[in-house]
Amino acid sequence: MNDIEVYPLARLELTFEPRIWPWVLANRSAIGAHLAAARRFKPALFNGHVLLLHRWEIQNCVFRGAFFETDFASFLAWRDTGFPDRSVANCFAMGALRAGDGAYVLGVMASHTSNAGQINFPSGTPDPQDVRPDGSVDFVGSVQRELFREAGLLPDAAQPMRIWHAVVSGPRIALMHLLCAREDSARLANRIRANLARERQPELSDVVVVRGPADFYPTMPDFVQAYIAFNARAPQRVA
Repeated sequence: MNDIEVYPLARLELTFEPRIWPWVLANRSAIGAHLAAARRFKPALFNGHVLLLHRWEIQNCVFRGAFFETDFASFLAWRDTGFPDRSVANCFAMGALRAGDGAYVLGVMASHTSNAGQINFPSGTPDPQDVRPDGSVDFVGSVQRELFREAGLLPDAAQPMRIWHAVVSGPRIALMHLLCAREDSARLANRIRANLARERQPELSDVVVVRGPADFYPTMPDFVQAYIAFNARAPQRVA
């Protein structure tokens, strides 16, 4: 994780700026073939639309970025072939769910998802519904949506803190929003498992509790590990 940087942030300033993605124009046939191949193993993959980042900066603890829209097939092919076009980035919000006893609660992605087996905080690639009428991109809303979609938790289950962190890992930028629940980790994990049991096709197969680097799993993305390790060294102020 030596090439990963973690930046504490005071706020986000995110906008939607449509543009044409030249990489897609040059690789359209390969993109279609890649989606067809992926659907042979995961038929539920849906070619909706997502947002990718085409410019960004961090200055004075403010993350500023501009997103454009593309289809999921293009994003998937770009991601799965090693991010060949580095002029864009995969920037997404994650809800860093922390229980009342200080442990983090993360989900194990179900086998039908595009990140099957990964252990993640609630997150998702931003999409057009995150764009507000004024052209800003709402990552607070994105976190709340994914918290409910993946874990079945309503916004009042965990208090969002003012603090954000940007975890930059090459072409991936995870914007981490700390969410603090009152329940201890065992109760919170069991509540999420109960929610999953009621769903026909949940996005998570299970949840795990992580207190620090000693609890890391090999299937945790490097940016998730970097965030937890960073805050183990410098605990967050949540007031």
